[in-house]
Amino acid sequence: MPRNCITRETSAKETQTYLWRMEMEAEQGRTEENGRTDAMAREPRSSPCSSLKMFLVALSFAYFAKALSGSYMKSTITQLERRFDIPSYLIGVIDGSFEIGNLLVIAFVSYFGAKLHRPKIIAVGCVLMSIGTFIIALPHFIIGRYEFETSVRWTINSTINPSPGNISGTINVFPSFPPGCEGESNLSMWIYVLLGNVLRGIGETPVQPLGISYIDDFTSEENAALYVGCVQTISVVGPVFGYLLGSLCAKIYVDIGFVNMETITITPADARWVGAWWLGYLIAGVITLLSAIPFWFLPRSLPMSGHQGAAPCPPEQTSFIKDPSLLEHKYPADEHASFIEMAKDFIPTLRTLLGNPVYLIYLCVTIIQLNSLIGMVTYKPKYIEQHFRQSASKANFLMGVINIPAVALGMFSGGLLMKRLKLNIMGAARFAFGTSVIGYVLSLFFFAMSCDNAKVAGISYNEHSVFAACNSNCICSGTDWDPVCGENGITYVSPCLAGCTSSAGTGKNTVFSNCSCVGVAGNFTASTGQCPHRDNCDRMFPYFLALSVITSFIISLGGTPGYMLLIRCIKPQLKSLALGFHALATRTLAGIPAPIYFGAIIDTTCLKWGQKRCGGIGACRIYNTTAYRIAYLGLTLGLRTISFILCIPGFILLRKQLKREERNAIHGALANGGTELEALRKEEFVISNSDQSQRTSDNSTERETRL
Repeated sequence: MPRNCITRETSAKETQTYLWRMEMEAEQGRTEENGRTDAMAREPRSSPCSSLKMFLVALSFAYFAKALSGSYMKSTITQLERRFDIPSYLIGVIDGSFEIGNLLVIAFVSYFGAKLHRPKIIAVGCVLMSIGTFIIALPHFIIGRYEFETSVRWTINSTINPSPGNISGTINVFPSFPPGCEGESNLSMWIYVLLGNVLRGIGETPVQPLGISYIDDFTSEENAALYVGCVQTISVVGPVFGYLLGSLCAKIYVDIGFVNMETITITPADARWVGAWWLGYLIAGVITLLSAIPFWFLPRSLPMSGHQGAAPCPPEQTSFIKDPSLLEHKYPADEHASFIEMAKDFIPTLRTLLGNPVYLIYLCVTIIQLNSLIGMVTYKPKYIEQHFRQSASKANFLMGVINIPAVALGMFSGGLLMKRLKLNIMGAARFAFGTSVIGYVLSLFFFAMSCDNAKVAGISYNEHSVFAACNSNCICSGTDWDPVCGENGITYVSPCLAGCTSSAGTGKNTVFSNCSCVGVAGNFTASTGQCPHRDNCDRMFPYFLALSVITSFIISLGGTPGYMLLIRCIKPQLKSLALGFHALATRTLAGIPAPIYFGAIIDTTCLKWGQKRCGGIGACRIYNTTAYRIAYLGLTLGLRTISFILCIPGFILLRKQLKREERNAIHGALANGGTELEALRKEEFVISNSDQSQRTSDNSTERETRL
């Protein structure tokens, strides 16, 4: 809340500030020469309360926009893998490129931006984010149509009985190097996605440190926690719409409107399906561009103190303030300083910041926990797809409507509890640590929620091999991935390797018959796509979702108290730099490497790699779900374990720092008390002498009168 919302007597400092503002307004011609009353002269142009509310709304919308585009990027991970035929670790590089963009400018924006016009810098950042988002969608309009990997190329709609391994109206073996593949540009188009994500990261840089410090500068200490909680809650609501947008676009075929959908033999549940990933980036870019508009009209700073004749703030707002002295640590952000002076002061200021041991421990703990969190969130939709046999559209939908709202509720509840419980720094640290430990214990139950590996002949089901006597008369390729589900419940890599000799129907409704590998008699059928195998997964999946919601809510409860601990454990004048350096360190050591090494470890569990059109390994088609679960969950919880160990010295150092500050405050109060007592004694002595002189003068006057 702005300080003028507090009803109290005006101090000398406030009066001086008020008079200075009135003089500035007079110089700019905002006062009338004659006939204007004093009340009208004291009337401000706009209420600081309304300006702060406008900034809160604008910052919340900016948080929403950047969170929407960021979550949409994560929802399209599998789509980008398949569209550009790249492995998971390379997708991790693309995802981490956003943090690289932050890394390039975060320290300078946080330090110099705090001394400049923060709202306008945030507006420029939103424009850059929008441009970067549009660049990500650019490859779709440059490259050709998507041609998924298949061993079958339909040319006519007929049913005949050719020789074994030759299916009606098809070309059996996909050429290893099709004509014109030398000019194929798909292999390098992912570079545009990476560059666009870098630019998006550069644009996002000023939003968080400058926005949060702007709020904290012009609100009370108690309300700052509530406002930061509200803004972060909105930032968590953004991913809800991001994942829902990803779910919608994943249902739409990538080249919708340009191909005949009746000829498409794959479904959204297929490992080769690619949705309209580019459409969501266009929508997110427009929303981000709109979020920049309000910041151009916001002031550089808000009034720090003084009554200016403004309408009083609502009672529910003024009731939040308990002690106006809490605002004395605020400092004006519009102090003018030259660029050279700010540059000279940068290194000493950074050295002072890093000399705070509590800040360093907090930095290490959050870096490790963010490694766990970023890696987990990045590949969670893919984990749901691969482990529980869900489509990309359904996985994104569940993330948006079930998991993310729980996080948003937890963030808001954490800020509200911190205000209601009036938690100090130590209380906030204990609260954040406790919620993290409870979430960690509950996460251990994820190991028990497993599904069996899909039965794919020759890959994950050893009772059947890829090449066998049943398909020895067929000319089949072992590198293709065009799965069919046999009548016996086993998935085969292709209809050729299933020994099928005839087919009926087209597109997704194709049925292959006389499949010699499916049954001994050779008169069994197979349908397109993998076999569901959802007997145990259907029973386990609801429990997985319920536990995921509970753990997400509990862990996110400590988000806002933990963030306020970062702000309060350092000096007020170092606040903006501390936030910026924290963002710099977490992006460098968590945001960039976590998706890469998580993806690389996930790649080691791949059982069948796809084949690129021009040769080489493409995206993974099927994983070993047991190994995937152990690697994914084990790495996530292992990192959290390390962070808990580092919390022990952190609590010890924090307690020592608080005791030291308490002793300094007591000594300062005693020193100030002694000074004030001495001043009072001098004042009493002067008054006493004055009274004595007055009495002497009165006596003299009385004697003169008598005479």
